Amino acid sequence: MSRPPDARPETAGEMRQRMGLAAVPHVRRGARLFWFFTIAAALTTGATWLFADLLWRNGWNGWSTALVVIFPLLFFLAAFGCTHALYGFFVLRFGDRGSITARNPYRDIPLGEANTAIILPVYNEEVTRVYEGLRAIYESLAKLPDGATFDFFILSDSTDPDHWVEEERYWLRLVRELGALGRIYYRRRTVNTEKKSGNVRDFLNMWGKRYRYMIVLDADSVMRGETITDLVRLMEANPTVGLIQTVPGLVNSESAFGRIQQFANRLYSPLFVAGLNYWVQDGGNYWGHNAIIRVEPFMQFCDLPHLPGKKPFGGHILSHDFVEAALMRRAGWEVWLAWDLEGSYEEGPPGLIESAQRDRRWCQGNLQHSMLLFASGFRGISRIHLLMGIFGYLASPIWFLFMFLGTMMIASFKETGLSRIDAPRGLTPALGNLSAAQHGFLIFGLSMAVLFLPKAIAAGDLLLNRERRRSFGGLFRAGVSIFLETLVSALIAPVLMLFHSAFVLSILRGAGVNWGTQKRGADGTAWATAFRAHWGHTLTGLVWGMVAWKLGSAYFWWFVPVLLGMVVSIPVSVFLSRRSWGQKLRGLGLFLTPEETAPPPEITQIHERLAATSDAERALPSGSGLARAVLDPYVNAVHVSLLREKLLNPVYAAEIEQVLPDRESIRALRERLLAQGPGALTDDEKRLVLSDENSMSWLHRQIWLRPAETLAPWWDEAIRSVAKV
Repeated sequence: MSRPPDARPETAGEMRQRMGLAAVPHVRRGARLFWFFTIAAALTTGATWLFADLLWRNGWNGWSTALVVIFPLLFFLAAFGCTHALYGFFVLRFGDRGSITARNPYRDIPLGEANTAIILPVYNEEVTRVYEGLRAIYESLAKLPDGATFDFFILSDSTDPDHWVEEERYWLRLVRELGALGRIYYRRRTVNTEKKSGNVRDFLNMWGKRYRYMIVLDADSVMRGETITDLVRLMEANPTVGLIQTVPGLVNSESAFGRIQQFANRLYSPLFVAGLNYWVQDGGNYWGHNAIIRVEPFMQFCDLPHLPGKKPFGGHILSHDFVEAALMRRAGWEVWLAWDLEGSYEEGPPGLIESAQRDRRWCQGNLQHSMLLFASGFRGISRIHLLMGIFGYLASPIWFLFMFLGTMMIASFKETGLSRIDAPRGLTPALGNLSAAQHGFLIFGLSMAVLFLPKAIAAGDLLLNRERRRSFGGLFRAGVSIFLETLVSALIAPVLMLFHSAFVLSILRGAGVNWGTQKRGADGTAWATAFRAHWGHTLTGLVWGMVAWKLGSAYFWWFVPVLLGMVVSIPVSVFLSRRSWGQKLRGLGLFLTPEETAPPPEITQIHERLAATSDAERALPSGSGLARAVLDPYVNAVHVSLLREKLLNPVYAAEIEQVLPDRESIRALRERLLAQGPGALTDDEKRLVLSDENSMSWLHRQIWLRPAETLAPWWDEAIRSVAKV
């Protein structure tokens, strides 16, 4: 990103001093950090001692050493999450002055000249959904007095020719219907360098100097106008803040899986994010979307480095958001989490397989952060964010290894043929009256308490908050939903463990990841698709179950909760992905969320407009975009004008010149297109034709001038379709 050539970038501290701003009084984050991590460490220490004591009673060996090394790491991760829920509960009940929304009054601050760009990067997304979401945000802002200070940018990296043309068509339609000429812009990159982070960087290099702030959205993001203006006012009230991240709530889920995840997100997230904000304070994190960013310091300090070495660890950074937050903090700018600011939404994956596909990319991006853990100048709290992101995925293979080593320890002992004689006393005399089985149950109970206490706390919070209880459908329905969500989570947790373990191993072997599009609104997972994705999980569960049974029925029954999720992974994945199941659950009043019991107008508007659009209108048959761009004079004129405008920019003109072949090759492609139809061209060849403004103008003339017998039969049907429209 561009840097001022004539001056060293100004840090937040220097800006505060230049403006004569007094230091904002902060809570003592050091004390909060100390007590927060002390509680998690104390729980882990106690559980580890009990676990080591049990191993000692059963006879110490090499397997015991390996298990006692792994156990505290796994338990600490669980205790860390539990501590977030504990602190979050008290914050929700009694408040916390350590919040960006409580630090300075901001509600009455005028936006004035705080020009803000709302940017929407897209990549082969469902066009109708993207534009209806943008429409809802635009109209929500238009109702407010300060709505005119915002401009919208659709930043397309779409590679599918049909999506490309459809995006242009819907853009002009939206501008015309909203009267938003000069307010909503569309730009498609010719070369998708560095994916989303490169897309944002290119936007800033071209337009960043015009705006004080930018709000980054995702393709499925929705934000209320009041939330957006609140974010800008918070920035205006706190001039040393570089980034404020909202907490998006999941909405619009229709499948059973999506509804369960949506319910869990809306019920449990407030506890965890309130607890997270308690100790991170101005050292918060960035999640890549639904956040506001101060443009100038972001351009100056947040240019992402290229990691040394080969992929998957080297090259451009996939999970750019964590790193950008760390770079912002390194320069002295504050990063906050606006955990209590409502009106920020996103959509989740419809099924277990789609969720895993998304995690695959995040897994590689988070593991890349291991290259940056000791980067010069990073704040300690930024290193914690990076480390926790890494262990968010490393925890799965560690859990798998822990269970495997436990199985091997039992198998190796059984192979000796010796009888087990438990020591009457272990390392802790107070536990001397407990049998080994009772000792094991004590550790199991402590582990389950740490894992499930957050759910119990969330249920308790509903009991104490009548209004919140009603927003989830009432106490009874919410209670049943919590119980069912817990069962489903227990079933899919082992499957996600196997998914994530496979991801980590493939990355360590050097396999990269493709930049795929998240499937939104899928009708459900086919049985064949589920079999291909889960047959290994099912086989693993069956084989491991048979081994466990041979080792002893007691061990087998201890292991059943984990094995069951693996064995039934195929039907669970299929049925949870079904919309019909999601509709039945909603009809029963289960897994309701506040956005369903009292829908925000923006969410309602999207639902209504999408419902009024038929599946046929939203579908993009292969070749439809190219056909429209060639046949429809209006679409052709828009497409050609956008290409010509792009050629006025030297950077984009150079990109187009770089990808276009020689003129003879272009002529051959367009002649083949007319004579044989779009099916005769690959997607790459279609993009080449669509990128050449001379060819698009020529094709439009020729398609209407040439005799029908000289054209492919496909064009006759396409002409009839366009004529109907």
